[in-house]
Amino acid sequence: MKPPRFDYVLPRGVEEALSVLAQHGEEAKVLAGGQSLVPLLNFRLVRPAYLVDLNDVDGLGGVRVADGRLCIGAMTRQRAVETSALVRERCPLLAEAMPQIGHTQIRNRGTIGGSLAHGDPAAELPAVVAALGGELVLQSARGRRVLTPEQFFVGYLTTAAAPDELLVEVRLPVTPPRTGSAFLEVSRRHGDFALVGVAVTLTVDEAGVCIAGAIALTGVGPTPVVAREAARALVGVRPVPAAFEEAGRRVAAGVTPDGDLHASSEYRQHLAGVLTRRALARAAERTGGRGATGERR
Repeated sequence: MKPPRFDYVLPRGVEEALSVLAQHGEEAKVLAGGQSLVPLLNFRLVRPAYLVDLNDVDGLGGVRVADGRLCIGAMTRQRAVETSALVRERCPLLAEAMPQIGHTQIRNRGTIGGSLAHGDPAAELPAVVAALGGELVLQSARGRRVLTPEQFFVGYLTTAAAPDELLVEVRLPVTPPRTGSAFLEVSRRHGDFALVGVAVTLTVDEAGVCIAGAIALTGVGPTPVVAREAARALVGVRPVPAAFEEAGRRVAAGVTPDGDLHASSEYRQHLAGVLTRRALARAAERTGGRGATGERR
């Protein structure tokens, strides 16, 4: 299979890339790691007149902490995030999810921004960013704007980014004290997209009572699904198995996933509940608070 004909553009800076996008709009496609775009080109499912390669653009990569947030440049390779000591220390949920993305060879080329901009609802990163309440920074020749995950992900393979905008950075809150997190998924084979995945966080006070929680799922809707009602039900109670069972029940009851040849809607719904329960139990073990027995974990 061969891609359609296009003009190849290799900008040397962010401003030059934005100028090309402003000029050509919907006729242009951005190449980051290429792990999603290149197959689409080869199948001729997309036919851009211009391919804008960001791989020589400086200033779009790297991991840093600023103003209490972990800031990740959109062109940062997934493998670099996976192996980053700073990510493991400040955002363990992201660190745990990274090895679930494809295979090492894919993560060596794939980028954080490319995966998020692709907007696949079965991908891991959208659910992680949604669970953490992250921010997605878009830039164009007109300026910058910052979106929440709910604003950014608008439908299946569809985001709020305009044709002349680049996703340039992702900002995630640094994990607060006494917070545990977990990411679990089920896939047919390692490296496949998840049938269902769950990202959770739990924060407890000094007495071991939950004071904050978040649950986000992948594979159960056209965008990452944030289970706010189930998370709110955890606040004010101890993180014990009964609370996790109830949260799993609420999550399963609140999603209506599509079925396909890989899994029925009912099976995905069942997985959503089971994975939520298991992920919450794992996160609770990592809070450093008091568990169901009242003993310090």
